[in-house]
Amino acid sequence: MRSSSSELLLDQQEELRKRKIKEIAAAKKAKVAAGRSCREQALFYSTSLLAVVAMSAGSSLLFLVPLYVDPAISTLASNFVTQPVTCITTRREELIGLANCSWSSCREGCTSDAYHCTHIYVSYNDSKEEPYNQTDDAVLLVNIKGCGYPPSVLCSNFTDTYGVEGTEFPCYHSRENRTVVLTHYERDEQVAIIIHYFAVPFVITLATSVALCVMHCDCRCHPTTHHKRARRPRVHDLSDGSISIGVDLRHNTSYHSDLVAIRPM
Repeated sequence: MRSSSSELLLDQQEELRKRKIKEIAAAKKAKVAAGRSCREQALFYSTSLLAVVAMSAGSSLLFLVPLYVDPAISTLASNFVTQPVTCITTRREELIGLANCSWSSCREGCTSDAYHCTHIYVSYNDSKEEPYNQTDDAVLLVNIKGCGYPPSVLCSNFTDTYGVEGTEFPCYHSRENRTVVLTHYERDEQVAIIIHYFAVPFVITLATSVALCVMHCDCRCHPTTHHKRARRPRVHDLSDGSISIGVDLRHNTSYHSDLVAIRPM
């Protein structure tokens, strides 16, 4: 009866001790969580903001590059003259059919196929460029792609202004292909388009991606070092054979000593 009550008392004490340990651990964990809550919230909101900015800037490149950046690069590569020359409209053609509309002087929209197009041809004099001081049947384009979107490109106004035969106006021709003529060209404007519509979104995407990597990943390069592993001393297993051998040897030694002691002189 006394032993059973002692065991019951020990069980109660053990249960009380475990409960106390759990309470201390829970209080410590809550204290640590409360201390880090502000930091974790700041990390969460900053991560969300950087992720939204990175995705927005990266997605904008998918639309800005084909609509603005690619025409600007093509315009710079065509190497147009910086000083305007005098152009005269020689003829205008209104064509119908996909085979006849591989290009157009002006078209609203650059992604769909054109079944109706306008071809405007001009001639220009350029005494500064020899030997081509007179060029006939040059193609007049609203821009290097011959297409665009309102309100920057209004083909009805463009055709009414430059599509009448005999109309004179300043124009810019390409040094790479003298049969391509534009009504407006500014090199600095094309450079600004590339900077604003490509360089800025690309830098923002790269910077935010690097920031997210630094915040959540270990992006540093660690040199590989080869450490020699310390050789652990061998521990002989003396649990069975060696202990038993040692016991036998000590037993035999004591046995022989006893025999020598009781041997008659």
